[in-house]
Order: sequence, then structure tokens, then C-alpha cells
Amino acid sequence: MSNKGNTFRPSSANTTFKRSQKKEAPNNKKVENKEEAPARDLSELQQKLIKILGAFLILCAILLGIAFVSYLFTWSEDQSYIATNNGGWGVVMNTAEEIDNPDIELPVVQNRLGKYGALFANQFIYNWFGIASFLFVLVFFVIGYKLLYKKSILPVYRTIIYSFIAIVFISVTLGFLHSFITKVPHILEGKFGFWTNKLLEAQIGTVGVAGILIFAYLTTLILVYNLDLKFSIFDSRKKQDEEDENFDTEEEETNYTNSIRTAEPSVSEPLINRRETYTPAPSLNDKFQSSRNADIQLNEEFTPPHKEIILPVSEIKPENKVLIPFEIEEPTPTEKDTNIINENTVSFTVDEPLQIDPIVEEKPVQSHELEVESPKEEKTITANDLVAQFGQYDPKLDLSGYQHPTLDLLKDYGTGKITINQQELEANKNRIVDTLRNYNIEIEHIKATIGPTVTLYEIIPKPGVRISKIKNLEDDIALSLAALGIRIIAPMPGKGTIGIEVPNSNPEMVSMKSIIATEKFQKTDMDLPIALGKTISNEVYIADLAKMPHLLVAGATGQGKSVGINAILTSLLYKKHPAELKFVLVDPKKVELSLFKKIERHFLAKLPGEEDAIITDTKKVINTLNSLCIEMDQRYDLLKNGQVRNLKEYNAKFVNRRLNPEEGHRFLPFIVLIVDEFADLMMTAGKEVETPIARLAQLARAVGIHLVIATQRPSVNIITGTIKANFPARLAFRVLSKVDSRTILDSGGADQLIGRGDMLLSTGSDLIRIQCAFVDTPEVEMISDFIGGQRGYPSAFMLPEYVDESGDGSGSTDFDFSDRDQLFEEAARLIVMHQQGSTSLIQRKLKLGYNRAGRIIDQLESAGIVGPFEGSKAREVLYPDEYSLEQFLETLRKD
Repeated sequence: MSNKGNTFRPSSANTTFKRSQKKEAPNNKKVENKEEAPARDLSELQQKLIKILGAFLILCAILLGIAFVSYLFTWSEDQSYIATNNGGWGVVMNTAEEIDNPDIELPVVQNRLGKYGALFANQFIYNWFGIASFLFVLVFFVIGYKLLYKKSILPVYRTIIYSFIAIVFISVTLGFLHSFITKVPHILEGKFGFWTNKLLEAQIGTVGVAGILIFAYLTTLILVYNLDLKFSIFDSRKKQDEEDENFDTEEEETNYTNSIRTAEPSVSEPLINRRETYTPAPSLNDKFQSSRNADIQLNEEFTPPHKEIILPVSEIKPENKVLIPFEIEEPTPTEKDTNIINENTVSFTVDEPLQIDPIVEEKPVQSHELEVESPKEEKTITANDLVAQFGQYDPKLDLSGYQHPTLDLLKDYGTGKITINQQELEANKNRIVDTLRNYNIEIEHIKATIGPTVTLYEIIPKPGVRISKIKNLEDDIALSLAALGIRIIAPMPGKGTIGIEVPNSNPEMVSMKSIIATEKFQKTDMDLPIALGKTISNEVYIADLAKMPHLLVAGATGQGKSVGINAILTSLLYKKHPAELKFVLVDPKKVELSLFKKIERHFLAKLPGEEDAIITDTKKVINTLNSLCIEMDQRYDLLKNGQVRNLKEYNAKFVNRRLNPEEGHRFLPFIVLIVDEFADLMMTAGKEVETPIARLAQLARAVGIHLVIATQRPSVNIITGTIKANFPARLAFRVLSKVDSRTILDSGGADQLIGRGDMLLSTGSDLIRIQCAFVDTPEVEMISDFIGGQRGYPSAFMLPEYVDESGDGSGSTDFDFSDRDQLFEEAARLIVMHQQGSTSLIQRKLKLGYNRAGRIIDQLESAGIVGPFEGSKAREVLYPDEYSLEQFLETLRKD
């Protein structure tokens, strides 16, 4: 018999002592290592510098935290200032000039830490990592606290590593989730998360990005927390099978236990002798493991201390080796045992009702003699039945004979083909290369792409050449080429090249007919396709106004802005049916959009009771805009009742007859609001126009109301921050200054265009240079005549009626101009000049008493020049400048 066997430690105290020694061993080892590590000998000056650095990092963390929190509430105002100043960093040192300039309202930014707080918060949150940048505050504070107090509130290196991993993961995850809501960068994810998500989506798609993010998070959880991904369903099944086995073999267990009790010696017998009398039964299974362990603990209490029991392996099977130290005696029938027996008896009687259940279920089966005749149910008519019987609803049925305008109504301008002038290309190439060589800039390759009006030269500089060096030579290249409108794109988006745009000596005119006749426009499936023109690579550019969803157009006088508006209207008229689209035209100049008056019964919308569908009066514009807001709210109610999210889904549901017209449902056409000169409306009406415009721009996209706003003055007073935030798509013709270009596009470039339809389209991500398609006034007139000569609706599309609470909308109903104060006009000019509706201001400047100044303020309020009383705050001034005030005063004098 072999002497090898398993060794058991009978004493639990010794076992516990050895385990505690094993647990304490690593800690002792660490302490010894710490004691053996030699301490650094730092000089007193170095220690002071370390403390100063720690205090500085803590201060930076606190200040960054304040700046970040403030930026969450003021980011829109601060971004307007930063975008206006081309990033803001270039005017950091211009604070003195801003203070001295009376035209600049202080403070220039709303951040609690001023200009630097706004710039740093914008850099970290918007330009980099979004709200995940708050982890930089934690990193700075942990490092600073460690250096200052020589104590760690968190592990420094682990905090740095985990924080940077979290910054990247949070930014990309928020960018992925936010991409379902909007297509422009936001402060939630920052530009890093936005563009990283865009790059991944372009490579592997949305599903692939979601899979990578889930895999990355699971990997992180496994590496950091050793996450165990187990499912409990298999364990529960195994446990149920074991319970079934226990029930089937209960009698066998009982017999086997009795055999063990009769064969087992008493407690006083040595354990070594017991192993000769003990014979394990092969029928014992692992299901008794819990009872064995309890007996092992009981047996170890009676084992002599410090004595090892060696059992031979040959006599013990692997599955039964744990039964060796069992000590089982024949129990005497005590009161405690009686309770145990009773408890076991109760556990067996729980399953007895299972034998009674079939008897209970047999009773209703015996009385199953009654025959019940099922009632006949009338078939309900569903939407599919209506579609099968009547077909889908056709919104075009009222004007089924309507014909779209034909191509022969448009004219051809030029050949429509790009002529290549090899001599001009070679001369421009040599001049560009010579100019760059004069400044020690060598290039490897140059490529020319010829457009209708502009040729793009793409150059690849040699390694080591800085891009900013080429960008600064823009004026020198323009001087050498003797051309207007030189524009350098450094670098080209999506390419490893630098682009130089040079106007052609013989530009080619792009006709509207050449754009409309293309297969790309004829077969497009866009909801609202607008044919803008051709790009610099001579490709037809068609945009979807429904996805923009609003368009802001700006340009100086005579640069093609009105032609661009006509091109938008013409492309929509060629593509849409009158039942699918309605226009609301606002023309303060009264002559630009008057050509479309003939299509009133087909495509135009107006207020009830109005004679002219093209709006030219400022008061009617305000009522029309508020009426559109009412139409928007009514459409949202219909979408809510129809349980859909946008106009396209609602109309599809209505066409398939799944919405009941008796409940108010109807087919909803797209509504496009076009304002030809927005600056004039802002000057005459101010916030009365800005508020409904901003509300429509924020909410009207989902219900099919889209805005196209054009202006000659893209200044901050006209295109305010509220309006710019809701117009991601902007179309810029040539403007006169870089400030105007930054106002409309948030970047330069519009001041370098050559005019005559040359424009830049910003869709939020990049700038596209387009030559606008030309459509002349006779062409527009022929198109209007062609549509107006066909059968139309009885009247124009009626907007909801809007009743102005103040009567005429000017607030002058209760004001008697003949009873005004002699200083009324002077006080009005004073209030508008200072933009502060204060009684004390009139007292000081005009040297009046309080009672007279108060009467003048009341008269100004009745006239609609200042707003109502707002407690301790100054009254709101309703006129932005003196020009609009003088127009109002002149109107009062005439009345």
C-alpha cells in the first residue's frame, strides 16, 4: 500500500493562522521595499518650486472648472464673439481698444472668467473633447494636490491614464449618440468626438461604430474591474436538475446514511483505525457535498491538535475522498431530532397537491355538455381595405391635368462646355511656381482643375514647408497673376494638397437650362431639390432644402443675390406639384418677387382677407410670420395625434388612408418662406420680426416649413446670434469686407469672390465654391405665365388667421399724438440713442422733474417706443436705431 495520500490540517486555528500569514506576506514585502528605496535628496529651493507648481495646478483646476461651468450657460454668446474675431486668440491683447471704443458693448463675453475663460473653455469643450474636458480639471487637481501636500487623494498615474481614456471614449460616444439628432459639432462631444465619429461612420458605418464602442467599453471593464460575463440561466437549470435527482434518490440516500452510521466507529476511536472499517459506497454523488462539508467541520473539532492524518489514495476514489473525516453516530430520539424529522416531513408534503390538481381539473370537463354558439362578428374596415377598394389618396387629383414647365421656356447662355486655354494654364502655373520660389518654397507636383469661372491649382509642397507660409503669400500670388479674387485653401479638405483658386480670363456663364436638363436633377428623389449651379470641378450641385433645413443668403448689391433667389424658386417650380408645395413670399422692395404673382392660385399662400399674396407691408409681414407660427403649432398637433415624428411620415400615413379626415387630418404641403430683404424688416420692426423668425427656424423643420432669408447687410445687428444658430446652411455671394464674410460664414473667403454669381455655400462642415445658375427676368416671366395659364385652385392656400392683440401692431392705439409733451421727440431720440428706457436718464439729460419725465415715459410706452415697466430693470427699447425711429415719428406726424 502506498504511503502517499492527502494531508489534512485538523486544526482550524492553525489553518487560519497560516492563511493570515499568507495574506500579510505581500504587505510586509511592500513595506520592506518602501523602506529599502532610497529617498531623494531635494534642495530647499526645489521643494519650494514643487509646492509652488502644485498650488499653481490647483489654481488652474479651479479656474478651469469655473470657466467650463460658465461656458455651459454662455456658450452661444461667447461663440458669436469668438467666431466674429476669427477664433478670438488674435484679439486677446486688444482689450484696451475694445474698452475705448464706445460702439462695443462691454463685457464682450459672458463667461465668468472673462475673455480668457471663454477662449480656453471654447478650445477645450467645443474645439476638442466636449463636456469630457471636465476630467482635465480632475487631473490638474490631483497632480497639484500631490505636489503641494505630498499626499495622494487618488493614484496619480492611474488617474491620468483613466482620465485620458475616459475623455476619448466619452467624446466619441456622445458624438455617436448626438449624430442621430444633428449633423454639426456640439459642446456635448466637441469637434474631436464629432469628426472621429464621422470618420468611423464613413469607414465602417453606424452599426460598426456602435459595435466598436460596445467592445471598447467591455474591454475597459474587463481590464479595470475583471468583469465576469456569466449568465445565471444555466446555473438555475443545473440546480433544478439536481433538485429533481435529490427527490428521486431520497430513499437510496436514507439507506446509505443508515449503513454508514452502523459501520462507523465511535468518536473516541482513533481516526487511523477508522479508515480500515470505512468502505465508501459507489452510489454516493456530489449532491451530498454541502452535508459532507458540515460533517468535516464537526469532525475536525474532535481531532487532536497538530496531528496529520495520512490516508492512502488507492483505497479512496477521487469523488469520495472528502468523506474520510466523517463522524456519524446513531442519534437518540431527542426533542431537537423530532423537530428535524418533522421539518423533513413538511418538506416532502409540499409536493402532495400535485396529485390532487388533476382531480380538480376533471370536474369542468365532465360538465362540458353545453354547446355555445359563437357570435358572428362584423368585419371592421381597416386602412388596407380602403386602399384595396379606393386606392391610395392622391393629393394631386384636384389638379390632375397640371403640367410642369417645359425646358424650352429657358434659354441657353454660351456653349455649356469648358474651353481649355493651354497657354493661360501654363502661364498661371509658371507664375505660381516662380512666386513660391522667390520665397524659397519648393513644390513637388501641381494639378489644374478647370471650372466654369475659376480654375483650381492644387500643389503639393516638398516636405518641411509650412502651410502658413504659403497662406501668407495670398496677396503676392494675386499680384503676380494680376487677377482679382485669388483664394488659397490650405489645406484642401480630404486631400493632402494646397488649393489656389484663380479666376479664368474668359468665364463661362452657367445657364439654368443646362442644370435643369441634367439627369441628376430630373431623377433626384430629394424632397425640395434646389439647383444652385456648378462647382469648381464643373459638376452640377443640387441641394435638398428639406435637409438644410433653412438657408441664409447674403451678398452685396449687384453680386447675384436676386438671381440666386430666382434660381431657387425656378428649380422648385420645375420639380414640385402645386399640391406638394406652397410659397410665402415677402418682398419689402416690392419689385423683386412681383413676377410670381401669376402663380398665386397654384403655389402661393396668404392670410385670409388679403388681396395680394406677395407681402410688401411690414405690419402684414409680422402678422404673416405669426400666422406661420400658428400653422406650425397646428401641424405639430396633427403629428402628435397621428403618432409620427415628421411631415414625410405623416403624409405617407395619410396617403395610405391610415388617418381619418373627419378627425381633422389632411394632406400637408411643404411651405417655403422667402424673404428677399431681411435687413429692412429688422430696421423697421426689430424684435417683432426676429422672434417669430427664430421660433420658426428652431421648430418648423419637422412640420415641413422652411425658410430662405436674403439680406444685403450681413452685420451682427441684422443677422443676430439667435438667427445664426438656427441657420446651419448659409449662402454667401461677394461681400465688401472680411467682417461681413465672417458674420455670414464664420470664416473669410466671401470677400475674395469675383461677383456675377460666384458664391460660397457653407453647410456646417466645409465651404463649396459654386457658380450660380443664371435665370433672367424674361425666363421667370414665361415660367409664371405657363403655370398661371393652367387651371388652378379657387384661391391661394389660406394660412391660419392671426388677430393682433394690440390692434395695428404698433402699440399706438391709445396714444393721442396731439396731446404729446413738447420734448416727446427729443426724449424718444435720447432713449433710442442710449438704448436705455429710464426715467432718470430723461431727468438728467433734459433737466426735467420726475413727474414730467414720468409722463414722457408713459407716452413713449403708449407710442410703442419703449416696453412696459419691469421693476428695477430699465425698460426695453423697441427701436434699434434712430433711422427706424425717424420713420415712425414721420408716420405719426402724417396721421
